[in-house]
Amino acid sequence: MSTRHVVVTGATGFVGSAVLRRLAEQGPGDRGSQGVMVRAVSRTQAPAGLSGAHWKGADLADGPSLRGVCDGTDVLLSLASYVGPDAERCTAVNSAGTAALMAEARRAGVGRIIHLSTCAVYGSGPHRGQDVGELTPAPVSAASGSRLVGEEAVLDAGGLVLRAGLVLGRGDRWAVPALVDAFRRVPAGWDGGAGRASFVDVDDLARLIVALAFADGAEIDAPGVLHAHHPEPVRNRDLMDALAEYRVLPARPEADWSWRRCLDALAATPGWVSERQFTLLAGDHWYRADAAWERAGIPPGPGPLSRLGPAARWYRERGGVAPG
Repeated sequence: MSTRHVVVTGATGFVGSAVLRRLAEQGPGDRGSQGVMVRAVSRTQAPAGLSGAHWKGADLADGPSLRGVCDGTDVLLSLASYVGPDAERCTAVNSAGTAALMAEARRAGVGRIIHLSTCAVYGSGPHRGQDVGELTPAPVSAASGSRLVGEEAVLDAGGLVLRAGLVLGRGDRWAVPALVDAFRRVPAGWDGGAGRASFVDVDDLARLIVALAFADGAEIDAPGVLHAHHPEPVRNRDLMDALAEYRVLPARPEADWSWRRCLDALAATPGWVSERQFTLLAGDHWYRADAAWERAGIPPGPGPLSRLGPAARWYRERGGVAPG
């Protein structure tokens, strides 16, 4: 039996931990004759009960700590990032740190690199169904700008960049908490609730990443950029109705407010979601994503709204608390 050696950076993060769970759930028999050895890399302490992975501490912002993380590796799943407001840390982690990790991957001769980025690199929109080649990135935050710079190092190393939409599921500290905060301040249908956005459940995203890690075919290892979320966009009204059904929101949006009234209410009521973030949540920001699933050779599944139930308690307990 041949064994594939996989490194997962950002292993304690929202997406990274889901990928580790996916790798642990799939025994060698699920991949035919291939076994798998996983090296989990994170700057934080290994969680209790980590199953089936060897732990290594390292920090993308600390270049020397990355030495050796990719030695003996067939696949690098680069999932670490910083998405907070500290511009210097954004650069240290997302730009310089990703470049340092890619240099280490090249030194170690890693054959396959898959790196997780974000559709936030496209900026404010609106965006309605475009594919990667039909858009010009225009990031408006330090986090998205630094992640775009980090993509360049991945592509130079021959890696595949996955730009994901908004990620939902237990552990989500941004998307749904932001919707809750915004609804508290703007308790209505936002411009008719017609805005559509690209979402993906975290376990479906993990399933896609792992499938790409083990897929056969030369095209898998071709450098490039793909969108990585469910191909069908989610209408804002449908998402808010679902959150109300699961008691994450206190009520369904009833009266529809105009866009101007929504922005005025948002500005008049204290909270942590900015106008730019509200626009991202409420307006059209959806992108074609068929190619990633086709390349991985797996179906995208029924969509993120059908996956909300298991995460509902997490969201109810967290409420609209700002990410931290």
